[in-house]
Amino acid sequence: MARRRQAVTIRHVAADVGVSLQTVSRVINNEPNVRPELKERVQEAITRLGYVPSIAAQRMSGSRSYLILALNDRDRTIADWRARQGTDWVDQMLLGGMLKCAEHGYRMIVELVDTHSDHVERELLAAVAALQPDGIILTPPHSDNPQIVACLAQQQIPFARIGSKAQDRGMPILMDDEGAAAAATRHLIARGHRRIGFIAGSPDYNLSGWRIDGWKAAMAEAGLPSDDLLQAGDFTYVSGERAAQALLALPSPPTAIIASSDQMTLAALEVARKAGLAVPHDLSLISFDNTPMMQFTQPPLTAIDQPIAATASKAVEMIIAAQKGERLPEAVTVIPATLVERGSVADARQTVSA
Repeated sequence: MARRRQAVTIRHVAADVGVSLQTVSRVINNEPNVRPELKERVQEAITRLGYVPSIAAQRMSGSRSYLILALNDRDRTIADWRARQGTDWVDQMLLGGMLKCAEHGYRMIVELVDTHSDHVERELLAAVAALQPDGIILTPPHSDNPQIVACLAQQQIPFARIGSKAQDRGMPILMDDEGAAAAATRHLIARGHRRIGFIAGSPDYNLSGWRIDGWKAAMAEAGLPSDDLLQAGDFTYVSGERAAQALLALPSPPTAIIASSDQMTLAALEVARKAGLAVPHDLSLISFDNTPMMQFTQPPLTAIDQPIAATASKAVEMIIAAQKGERLPEAVTVIPATLVERGSVADARQTVSA
Protein backbone atom coordinates (compact mmCIF):
# COMPACT_ATOMS: atom_id res chain seq x y z
CA MET A 1 0.00 0.00 0.00
CA ALA A 2 1.32 3.45 -0.96
CA ARG A 3 2.26 5.65 1.96
CA ARG A 4 0.10 8.67 2.44
CA ARG A 5 1.92 11.92 1.72
CA GLN A 6 2.40 14.05 4.81
CA ALA A 7 0.52 17.35 4.62
CA VAL A 8 2.60 20.51 4.55
CA THR A 9 1.93 22.57 7.66
CA ILE A 10 2.77 26.08 8.81
CA ARG A 11 5.65 24.56 10.80
CA HIS A 12 7.27 23.32 7.59
CA VAL A 13 7.09 26.82 6.10
CA ALA A 14 8.52 28.41 9.26
CA ALA A 15 11.38 25.90 9.41
CA ASP A 16 12.17 26.35 5.71
CA VAL A 17 12.47 30.13 6.02
CA GLY A 18 13.93 30.07 9.54
CA VAL A 19 11.29 32.27 11.16
CA SER A 20 8.67 31.90 13.88
CA LEU A 21 5.18 30.46 13.37
CA GLN A 22 3.74 33.88 14.23
CA THR A 23 5.71 35.53 11.43
CA VAL A 24 4.38 33.07 8.85
CA SER A 25 0.88 33.62 10.21
CA ARG A 26 1.24 37.40 9.88
CA VAL A 27 2.28 36.98 6.22
CA ILE A 28 -0.66 34.65 5.54
CA ASN A 29 -3.05 37.20 7.02
CA ASN A 30 -1.42 40.10 5.16
CA GLU A 31 -0.75 41.92 8.42
CA PRO A 32 1.70 44.82 8.87
CA ASN A 33 5.07 44.77 10.64
CA VAL A 34 6.69 42.20 8.35
CA ARG A 35 9.69 43.36 6.32
CA PRO A 36 9.02 43.20 2.54
CA GLU A 37 12.01 40.94 1.84
CA LEU A 38 10.98 38.54 4.62
CA LYS A 39 7.40 38.55 3.41
CA GLU A 40 8.61 37.65 -0.09
CA ARG A 41 10.69 34.74 1.26
CA VAL A 42 7.74 33.36 3.23
CA GLN A 43 5.39 33.64 0.24
CA GLU A 44 7.95 31.90 -1.98
CA ALA A 45 8.22 29.03 0.52
CA ILE A 46 4.43 28.74 0.74
CA THR A 47 4.21 28.40 -3.05
CA ARG A 48 7.19 26.03 -3.36
CA LEU A 49 6.10 23.72 -0.56
CA GLY A 50 2.44 23.77 -1.63
CA TYR A 51 1.21 24.92 1.74
CA VAL A 52 -2.52 25.68 2.03
CA PRO A 53 -3.27 27.92 5.05
CA SER A 54 -5.79 26.52 7.51
CA ILE A 55 -8.11 28.45 9.77
CA ALA A 56 -6.21 27.02 12.74
CA ALA A 57 -2.98 28.54 11.43
CA GLN A 58 -4.64 31.86 10.79
CA ARG A 59 -5.92 31.98 14.35
CA MET A 60 -2.37 31.84 15.68
CA SER A 61 -1.85 35.53 14.93
CA GLY A 62 -4.40 36.60 17.52
CA SER A 63 -7.88 36.05 18.90
CA ARG A 64 -9.69 36.11 15.55
CA SER A 65 -11.46 33.02 14.22
CA TYR A 66 -11.51 34.13 10.56
CA LEU A 67 -15.12 32.98 10.34
CA ILE A 68 -18.12 35.13 9.45
CA LEU A 69 -21.55 33.76 10.26
CA ALA A 70 -24.59 34.68 8.15
CA LEU A 71 -28.03 34.10 9.65
CA ASN A 72 -30.94 33.42 7.32
CA ASP A 73 -34.64 32.91 8.06
CA ARG A 74 -35.12 29.18 8.61
CA ASP A 75 -38.78 28.72 7.67
CA ARG A 76 -38.70 30.74 4.46
CA THR A 77 -35.34 29.36 3.32
CA ILE A 78 -36.39 25.73 3.83
CA ALA A 79 -39.75 26.38 2.16
CA ASP A 80 -37.99 27.89 -0.86
CA TRP A 81 -35.53 24.99 -1.08
CA ARG A 82 -38.28 22.38 -0.86
CA ALA A 83 -40.48 24.12 -3.41
CA ARG A 84 -37.53 24.32 -5.86
CA GLN A 85 -39.12 27.34 -7.48
CA GLY A 86 -35.97 29.14 -8.51
CA THR A 87 -35.49 31.58 -5.62
CA ASP A 88 -31.79 32.37 -5.27
CA TRP A 89 -31.43 34.69 -2.27
CA VAL A 90 -29.06 32.28 -0.48
CA ASP A 91 -27.06 31.63 -3.67
CA GLN A 92 -26.51 35.35 -4.24
CA MET A 93 -25.68 35.93 -0.58
CA LEU A 94 -23.06 33.17 -0.72
CA LEU A 95 -21.69 34.49 -4.01
CA GLY A 96 -21.01 37.96 -2.64
CA GLY A 97 -20.11 36.94 0.89
CA MET A 98 -17.83 34.01 0.13
CA LEU A 99 -15.86 35.81 -2.58
CA LYS A 100 -15.24 38.80 -0.33
CA CYS A 101 -14.28 36.48 2.56
CA ALA A 102 -11.81 34.67 0.30
CA GLU A 103 -10.12 37.97 -0.54
CA HIS A 104 -9.28 38.46 3.13
CA GLY A 105 -8.56 34.86 4.16
CA TYR A 106 -11.92 34.39 5.87
CA ARG A 107 -14.56 31.69 5.62
CA MET A 108 -18.33 32.22 5.58
CA ILE A 109 -20.85 29.88 7.22
CA VAL A 110 -24.65 30.10 6.92
CA GLU A 111 -26.96 29.12 9.78
CA LEU A 112 -30.75 29.00 9.63
CA VAL A 113 -32.57 30.53 12.60
CA ASP A 114 -36.31 30.86 13.20
CA THR A 115 -36.83 34.51 14.06
CA HIS A 116 -40.21 33.71 15.67
CA SER A 117 -38.88 30.93 17.92
CA ASP A 118 -39.12 31.33 21.70
CA HIS A 119 -35.62 29.85 21.79
CA VAL A 120 -34.04 32.17 19.21
CA GLU A 121 -31.57 33.63 21.71
CA ARG A 122 -30.50 30.18 22.87
CA GLU A 123 -30.03 29.03 19.27
CA LEU A 124 -27.98 32.11 18.48
CA LEU A 125 -25.75 31.80 21.54
CA ALA A 126 -25.15 28.11 20.78
CA ALA A 127 -23.99 28.98 17.25
CA VAL A 128 -21.75 31.77 18.54
CA ALA A 129 -20.22 29.49 21.19
CA ALA A 130 -19.56 26.69 18.69
CA LEU A 131 -18.15 28.83 15.86
CA GLN A 132 -16.78 31.89 17.67
CA PRO A 133 -17.29 34.04 14.55
CA ASP A 134 -15.49 37.34 14.07
CA GLY A 135 -18.75 38.86 12.89
CA ILE A 136 -22.33 38.10 11.97
CA ILE A 137 -24.50 39.06 9.01
CA LEU A 138 -28.19 39.41 9.78
CA THR A 139 -30.65 39.13 6.90
CA PRO A 140 -34.35 40.10 6.99
CA PRO A 141 -36.34 39.64 9.15
CA HIS A 142 -33.54 38.95 11.67
CA SER A 143 -32.05 42.38 10.98
CA ASP A 144 -34.69 44.15 13.06
CA ASN A 145 -35.49 41.39 15.54
CA PRO A 146 -34.93 43.20 18.90
CA GLN A 147 -34.05 39.96 20.70
CA ILE A 148 -31.36 38.99 18.19
CA VAL A 149 -29.95 42.52 17.95
CA ALA A 150 -29.79 42.93 21.74
CA CYS A 151 -28.16 39.51 22.14
CA LEU A 152 -25.39 40.28 19.63
CA ALA A 153 -24.80 43.73 21.09
CA GLN A 154 -24.37 42.15 24.51
CA GLN A 155 -21.88 39.65 23.07
CA GLN A 156 -19.91 42.58 21.57
CA ILE A 157 -19.63 40.88 18.18
CA PRO A 158 -19.52 43.12 15.08
CA PHE A 159 -22.68 42.54 13.05
CA ALA A 160 -24.13 43.87 9.83
CA ARG A 161 -27.88 44.33 9.44
CA ILE A 162 -29.02 43.83 5.84
CA GLY A 163 -32.41 45.45 5.29
CA SER A 164 -32.38 47.68 8.37
CA LYS A 165 -32.44 51.45 8.83
CA ALA A 166 -31.69 51.29 12.56
CA GLN A 167 -28.41 52.96 13.52
CA ASP A 168 -28.48 52.27 17.25
CA ARG A 169 -26.57 48.96 17.12
CA GLY A 170 -24.76 47.08 14.40
CA MET A 171 -24.03 48.23 10.85
CA PRO A 172 -27.19 48.80 8.76
CA ILE A 173 -27.12 48.16 5.01
CA LEU A 174 -30.05 48.83 2.68
CA MET A 175 -30.80 47.69 -0.88
CA ASP A 176 -32.88 50.84 -1.42
CA ASP A 177 -36.23 49.05 -1.51
CA GLU A 178 -38.14 52.31 -1.27
CA GLY A 179 -36.18 53.93 -4.09
CA ALA A 180 -36.47 50.81 -6.26
CA ALA A 181 -40.27 50.68 -5.88
CA ALA A 182 -40.49 54.36 -6.72
CA ALA A 183 -38.28 53.84 -9.80
CA ALA A 184 -40.46 50.96 -11.01
CA THR A 185 -43.58 53.10 -10.54
CA ARG A 186 -42.07 56.06 -12.37
CA HIS A 187 -41.06 53.75 -15.21
CA LEU A 188 -44.69 52.74 -15.66
CA ILE A 189 -45.95 56.31 -15.33
CA ALA A 190 -43.51 57.35 -18.06
CA ARG A 191 -45.11 54.71 -20.28
CA GLY A 192 -48.52 56.31 -19.78
CA HIS A 193 -49.92 54.16 -16.95
CA ARG A 194 -52.17 55.88 -14.43
CA ARG A 195 -53.76 52.90 -12.64
CA ILE A 196 -50.80 51.00 -11.17
CA GLY A 197 -51.54 48.22 -8.72
CA PHE A 198 -49.10 47.08 -6.04
CA ILE A 199 -48.87 43.65 -4.37
CA ALA A 200 -47.04 43.96 -1.06
CA GLY A 201 -44.71 41.44 0.57
CA SER A 202 -44.88 39.88 4.01
CA PRO A 203 -45.48 42.33 6.87
CA ASP A 204 -42.79 40.42 8.83
CA TYR A 205 -40.23 42.23 6.68
CA ASN A 206 -39.76 45.98 7.10
CA LEU A 207 -38.69 46.22 3.47
CA SER A 208 -42.27 45.33 2.46
CA GLY A 209 -43.46 48.59 3.99
CA TRP A 210 -40.63 50.56 2.41
CA ARG A 211 -41.61 49.29 -1.04
CA ILE A 212 -45.20 50.38 -0.43
CA ASP A 213 -43.88 53.80 0.62
CA GLY A 214 -41.86 54.10 -2.60
CA TRP A 215 -44.82 53.18 -4.78
CA LYS A 216 -47.16 55.56 -2.95
CA ALA A 217 -44.64 58.40 -3.10
CA ALA A 218 -44.19 58.05 -6.86
CA MET A 219 -47.94 57.88 -7.40
CA ALA A 220 -48.52 60.99 -5.26
CA GLU A 221 -45.68 62.78 -7.02
CA ALA A 222 -47.55 62.25 -10.30
CA GLY A 223 -50.89 63.26 -8.77
CA LEU A 224 -52.28 59.72 -9.13
CA PRO A 225 -54.63 57.97 -6.67
CA SER A 226 -53.47 54.74 -5.02
CA ASP A 227 -56.06 54.07 -2.31
CA ASP A 228 -57.76 51.05 -3.92
CA LEU A 229 -54.71 49.70 -5.74
CA LEU A 230 -52.80 48.08 -2.86
CA GLN A 231 -53.18 44.38 -2.10
CA ALA A 232 -51.50 42.39 0.67
CA GLY A 233 -49.23 39.44 -0.08
CA ASP A 234 -46.55 37.40 1.67
CA PHE A 235 -44.09 36.78 -1.20
CA THR A 236 -45.67 33.41 -2.07
CA TYR A 237 -47.32 32.37 -5.34
CA VAL A 238 -50.68 31.74 -3.65
CA SER A 239 -50.80 35.21 -2.11
CA GLY A 240 -49.85 36.77 -5.45
CA GLU A 241 -52.64 34.89 -7.17
CA ARG A 242 -55.20 36.10 -4.65
CA ALA A 243 -53.95 39.71 -4.83
CA ALA A 244 -53.87 39.82 -8.65
CA GLN A 245 -57.42 38.46 -8.84
CA ALA A 246 -58.61 41.18 -6.46
CA LEU A 247 -56.87 43.94 -8.44
CA LEU A 248 -58.19 42.79 -11.80
CA ALA A 249 -61.72 42.50 -10.37
CA LEU A 250 -61.85 46.22 -9.52
CA PRO A 251 -64.45 48.33 -11.39
CA SER A 252 -61.51 50.23 -12.84
CA PRO A 253 -58.69 47.65 -12.89
CA PRO A 254 -55.03 48.63 -13.11
CA THR A 255 -53.24 48.69 -16.45
CA ALA A 256 -50.03 47.70 -14.66
CA ILE A 257 -49.05 45.78 -11.52
CA ILE A 258 -45.85 45.82 -9.48
CA ALA A 259 -45.41 42.73 -7.27
CA SER A 260 -42.94 42.47 -4.39
CA SER A 261 -41.54 39.06 -5.37
CA ASP A 262 -40.99 36.98 -8.47
CA GLN A 263 -43.35 34.30 -7.20
CA MET A 264 -46.20 36.78 -6.84
CA THR A 265 -45.45 38.21 -10.29
CA LEU A 266 -45.59 34.76 -11.85
CA ALA A 267 -48.96 34.31 -10.18
CA ALA A 268 -50.17 37.64 -11.61
CA LEU A 269 -48.97 36.56 -15.05
CA GLU A 270 -51.02 33.37 -14.82
CA VAL A 271 -54.10 35.19 -13.45
CA ALA A 272 -53.94 37.60 -16.38
CA ARG A 273 -53.66 34.71 -18.84
CA LYS A 274 -56.70 32.97 -17.37
CA ALA A 275 -58.63 36.25 -17.55
CA GLY A 276 -57.85 36.50 -21.26
CA LEU A 277 -55.45 39.42 -20.81
CA ALA A 278 -52.23 39.56 -22.80
CA VAL A 279 -49.04 40.75 -21.09
CA PRO A 280 -47.92 43.44 -21.82
CA HIS A 281 -50.58 44.45 -24.39
CA ASP A 282 -53.43 44.44 -21.86
CA LEU A 283 -51.50 44.43 -18.57
CA SER A 284 -47.93 45.45 -17.79
CA LEU A 285 -45.99 43.70 -14.99
CA ILE A 286 -42.87 44.55 -13.00
CA SER A 287 -41.37 42.16 -10.46
CA PHE A 288 -38.99 42.39 -7.50
CA ASP A 289 -35.96 40.09 -7.05
CA ASN A 290 -35.03 39.21 -10.65
CA THR A 291 -34.32 35.53 -10.06
CA PRO A 292 -33.14 33.56 -13.13
CA MET A 293 -36.63 32.44 -14.15
CA MET A 294 -37.67 36.00 -14.99
CA GLN A 295 -35.83 35.89 -18.31
CA PHE A 296 -37.47 32.62 -19.37
CA THR A 297 -41.15 33.50 -18.91
CA GLN A 298 -43.40 34.48 -21.79
CA PRO A 299 -42.96 37.36 -22.08
CA PRO A 300 -39.68 37.79 -20.16
CA LEU A 301 -40.46 39.86 -17.08
CA THR A 302 -39.15 43.33 -16.33
CA ALA A 303 -37.81 43.25 -12.77
CA ILE A 304 -36.06 45.14 -10.01
CA ASP A 305 -32.70 43.42 -9.61
CA GLN A 306 -31.84 43.29 -5.93
CA PRO A 307 -28.08 43.61 -5.35
CA ILE A 308 -27.94 40.73 -2.87
CA ALA A 309 -24.40 39.63 -3.76
CA ALA A 310 -23.03 43.18 -3.61
CA THR A 311 -24.80 43.78 -0.29
CA ALA A 312 -23.44 40.58 1.30
CA SER A 313 -19.99 41.50 0.02
CA LYS A 314 -20.27 44.95 1.61
CA ALA A 315 -21.44 43.39 4.88
CA VAL A 316 -18.33 41.19 5.00
CA GLU A 317 -16.13 44.17 4.18
CA MET A 318 -17.62 46.22 7.02
CA ILE A 319 -17.28 43.40 9.56
CA ILE A 320 -13.60 42.92 8.69
CA ALA A 321 -13.06 46.69 8.92
CA ALA A 322 -14.72 46.69 12.36
CA GLN A 323 -12.42 43.85 13.48
CA LYS A 324 -9.42 45.93 12.44
CA GLY A 325 -10.70 48.96 14.31
CA GLU A 326 -11.15 50.99 11.14
CA ARG A 327 -13.57 53.90 10.88
CA LEU A 328 -17.07 52.79 9.80
CA PRO A 329 -19.75 54.78 7.94
CA GLU A 330 -21.84 56.95 10.24
CA ALA A 331 -24.89 56.80 7.96
CA VAL A 332 -26.80 53.78 6.67
CA THR A 333 -24.96 52.17 3.76
CA VAL A 334 -27.17 51.96 0.66
CA ILE A 335 -26.50 49.57 -2.23
CA PRO A 336 -28.72 50.73 -5.14
CA ALA A 337 -30.99 48.31 -6.99
CA THR A 338 -31.48 48.46 -10.76
CA LEU A 339 -34.45 48.01 -13.09
CA VAL A 340 -33.89 45.33 -15.74
CA GLU A 341 -36.15 45.98 -18.70
CA ARG A 342 -37.51 43.01 -20.61
CA GLY A 343 -40.81 42.41 -22.40
CA SER A 344 -43.55 42.73 -19.78
CA VAL A 345 -44.10 46.50 -19.95
CA ALA A 346 -45.88 48.33 -22.79
CA ASP A 347 -47.31 51.80 -23.25
CA ALA A 348 -50.68 52.22 -21.59
CA ARG A 349 -51.90 53.77 -24.84
CA GLN A 350 -51.85 50.28 -26.37
CA THR A 351 -54.22 49.08 -23.67
CA VAL A 352 -56.58 51.98 -24.28
CA SER A 353 -56.62 51.52 -28.05
CA ALA A 354 -56.96 47.71 -27.96
